[in-house]
Parts: sequence; structure tokens; C-alpha cells
Amino acid sequence: MHAYGVAHGSSSLRRGLRARESAVIERALEILGAYIRGPGDVFDSSDFVKQYLMLHLAGEPCEHFAVLYLDAQNRGIAFERHFSGTLTQTSVYPREIVCAALQHRAAAVVLAHNHPSGSLQPSRADEALTHTLKQALALVDVRVLDHVIVGGTQALSMAEQGLI
Repeated sequence: MHAYGVAHGSSSLRRGLRARESAVIERALEILGAYIRGPGDVFDSSDFVKQYLMLHLAGEPCEHFAVLYLDAQNRGIAFERHFSGTLTQTSVYPREIVCAALQHRAAAVVLAHNHPSGSLQPSRADEALTHTLKQALALVDVRVLDHVIVGGTQALSMAEQGLI
């Protein structure tokens, strides 16, 4: 599955790595991602989804907002990191998420972001953003299945918490 927007910027943990080291990390993520989600498997388990997203978002020093795009059978199409922010927040533009969902021809999405503080507690802003994105994506028949918050070595599913 394609991964887009993987951090290499000034706030990334990969900053300062040599090209070869960065390539090794990229390959390791591909191998781990395949181990978690084998070819043809579907993202039908919240635990699989959380593990996959923790691979991509855990340990980042600033907040990132990403989307896992899925087909009608919940098979992964792409993982895309759309926005990066500061230690405590990032700006998210619903129009960009809707455009990307249409471009990927997604039937469903899993929203995700990290909390560098390690806290898994969703903020009111997180809940409001989830509601806004759910409404915007519904207009183009794309379902929001979950919004996962990654904090440290753990992840919280807002769907499991009854917040979606």
C-alpha cells in the first residue's frame, strides 16, 4: 500500500539521518506494515488499524494528521500524512481530505493523528474535527470508520469510545 507524506522535515525523527539510514527505515516500515496487514487482508480489526497507525505516527515530536484510505471491502488503498503542525496542534482542511478521498477512489477512511505529549484523551477540537470531516465526506459517499489518536506507544479508537 502506498504511503504519502511520510515525515522527513525539520521536526521529523528522521531529520539528520543519512539517505541510506532513511531508506532502511522506510524499508523496515514496509516490512512491518506487511507483517501487520498481509496482502489481500482487510482493515477490519481495530487492533490492526491501531498497530498500523502507531508504526507511522508514534514518537513524532510534533502533531501530524493522516488518513488511511480504504476500498469498499476495507482493504487499504493508501496511507497519507496530510498536515503537520506544532507540539500541540495542527490545522486540518476538510476540502483537502475530500479531494484526496476522491482521488484515491476511497469508499471509507480512518482518520488519525498523534499527540506528542503521549495523552490519548481526545480534545473537544478533535471531536469537532471528526464531526466536520464525517459530514464533508458523507457528501461524496465516503464513510468515516474511525479516528485514531496515537500517543506514545498506545492508540485510542474514537469509534470504540462511542465518539463517532
